[in-house]
Amino acid sequence: MSLMPSRRRFLRLLLSAVPASSTLMTRQGRASPAPSPQPETVRLLMPAPFVDALAPAVARFNRAHGDVQIAVTRGPLDTEALSDLASGSLLLGASAFDLLLMDISWTARYAAAGWLVPLEPLLGEEAMAQMVPEARLGNAFGDHIWRLPLSGDTALLYWRTDLLPHPPRNLQEMEAMARDLQRRGRVRWGYVWQGRQYEGLSCVVLEMLHAFGGRWWNHVSGRTDLLSPRALEACAWLANLVRTGVSPPGVANFAENDALQLFSSGEVAFLRNWPYAWGLLAREGGPVSGRVGVTPLVGADGWAGGGTLGTWGLSLLAGSPRPQAAARVIRWLTGVETQRELVVSQGYAPTWPSLYADADLRAAHPLLDIQRRALRTALVRPITPLYAQLSDVLQRQINGLLTSDLPPELALARAQEQSDLILRATGARATP
Repeated sequence: MSLMPSRRRFLRLLLSAVPASSTLMTRQGRASPAPSPQPETVRLLMPAPFVDALAPAVARFNRAHGDVQIAVTRGPLDTEALSDLASGSLLLGASAFDLLLMDISWTARYAAAGWLVPLEPLLGEEAMAQMVPEARLGNAFGDHIWRLPLSGDTALLYWRTDLLPHPPRNLQEMEAMARDLQRRGRVRWGYVWQGRQYEGLSCVVLEMLHAFGGRWWNHVSGRTDLLSPRALEACAWLANLVRTGVSPPGVANFAENDALQLFSSGEVAFLRNWPYAWGLLAREGGPVSGRVGVTPLVGADGWAGGGTLGTWGLSLLAGSPRPQAAARVIRWLTGVETQRELVVSQGYAPTWPSLYADADLRAAHPLLDIQRRALRTALVRPITPLYAQLSDVLQRQINGLLTSDLPPELALARAQEQSDLILRATGARATP
């Protein structure tokens, strides 16, 4: 039997008048403490590797905070699969998560879809002001900050110090070094990288276009710029690595770990990969342990190099009922102490200048200086809600170029045409 409306209103008023810290009277008249409020649980979805990497930081937060706790969901290892899981939940209108650890390339799409909450009201307008300038890139879209970066990782070039006296100064020198080592039987393959049809290939192509003086986007016209002579030269050079045997034919199906495994076997002179590879290659007992150097990615002769900015960051999902608690989690997991822990345990590049300036940290982790140099020339993928579609177009055409005798001109003409169709259909354009 339900309460009459007047009685319900009376009980609501009565209960609201009782302070949270008050005591309750037992039937015998003795006072007993009111039950403690249950902590708010902030639900966080992360890709599998970050769940393990951040486990100590999550545990420290949960020990230090009685009113807020972090509950982590282990997402898929694959970046696209994680995005599908998160976006599928959001499309249903009510996400099961409060926070999402996002790849930098998702920011504009998620923000434009209304799936994220602006962070300035919760973290302040200066939330990123003290971070390394390049690490701030890609976290804003329109007039708001939607994501706080957890790392400042960029792609790097690994090379065999036992085979070469110094790293290559440009791509032409790298190719010449690789061919010479192959000719002398010192290595089977010259250079391995990521050529599979997935996001890693888009990052490689972005780097090659920049390395030869080309570009993916013309921000003035709002169109792709894939038919420039420099773009053609870049993609022809990349395809030629496979066609002439500097890179193995299987590179067209390589992701990061595939390339890393082949390089770590001792059969390759050069590797393009992310900072996480350093710790794995440095393990004692491996075929290349103690015989690997790292340098920022180089450009073609006369052009600057640069690695794709590949950071992950925390975003607050729309509809979260606990934004204040979630903001505390964001501050903790992107803070100096957590990032210090990630440098030590995982080799991730931090976003805070104080960690690059820490003499003890630099002495224990020499990769830090190289990471800071690489971050100064970091390349940001086009910031547009349509990035996923445009990246898919580029991946398909360049992967086809690697697995056939397709002329680079035709592959890029198709990528240009299909990208323009996507942009025209929506009236959208990338932002600088």
